[in-house]
Amino acid sequence: MNPLQQFIQTHPRLTILTGAGVSTQSGIPDYRDADGAWKRAQPVQFKAFMDSEFVRQRYWARSLRGWPHFSSAQPNGAHRALASLETQGRIDLLVTQNVDGLHGQAGSQRVVDLHGRLDTVRCMSCNHNPARSEFQTELARRNPDWIALDASVAPDGDADMEGRDFAAFDLPSCPVCGGILKPDVVFFGESVPGERVEAAMASVERSDALLIIGSSLMVYSGYRFAAAASLAGKPIAAVNLGRTRADDLLALKVQERCADALAFLLDHPRRTAASSP
Repeated sequence: MNPLQQFIQTHPRLTILTGAGVSTQSGIPDYRDADGAWKRAQPVQFKAFMDSEFVRQRYWARSLRGWPHFSSAQPNGAHRALASLETQGRIDLLVTQNVDGLHGQAGSQRVVDLHGRLDTVRCMSCNHNPARSEFQTELARRNPDWIALDASVAPDGDADMEGRDFAAFDLPSCPVCGGILKPDVVFFGESVPGERVEAAMASVERSDALLIIGSSLMVYSGYRFAAAASLAGKPIAAVNLGRTRADDLLALKVQERCADALAFLLDHPRRTAASSP
């Protein structure tokens, strides 16, 4: 039995916190390198998106090209392993910083999407909440020449396509009130809804331990749960390639790809679920 198996077996009620590293094996790029530094320009800021029509045009033009790849991503072994662990009754709550919905697709039900979901759009004035697929159709109808432009895949449904005249992109307003339409996710500089944080903190309090999967925790919205678990004396383990912000709080760290580290949950689910001897 490896140390991660032992950690899970010894702590039968877990809070799971996942990040971008869980989904990289599904073809969704992450933002940070092994040292926790940005690999690329930082994501769009909330204030910039709300204040500038050009920033919104640039965002949605790139998203028009990035969405097909992002929306076609499928759960990988890490998602399926965590869904299996939930069916064994070992997960109190899975808190994900990802916006791809892949945990739900894999079968996990006890999930808090901390930063929202990219498959919905929200009007910032009237809260009209259309599906992203519906909005994609409208973007494509208005901007047919943009659909086939060269672009490379970027994190969270973005696409790299510099050198374009984004001011020429025809951006629709809310069909209900004419307000600004934004993906229903938490941007940098925007607050995570309080009820999501409260649900995650309550789970940390109830659980025997915190298990972090595929997150560097460089963003405070995720790190706060490791800090709370440490303060409460709860053991913390992490599976992550490279440094995390909580390295000094960890009882165990596994530096492997998430699907590889969790493969035993799919290979031997019954033995993993057994009580400690």
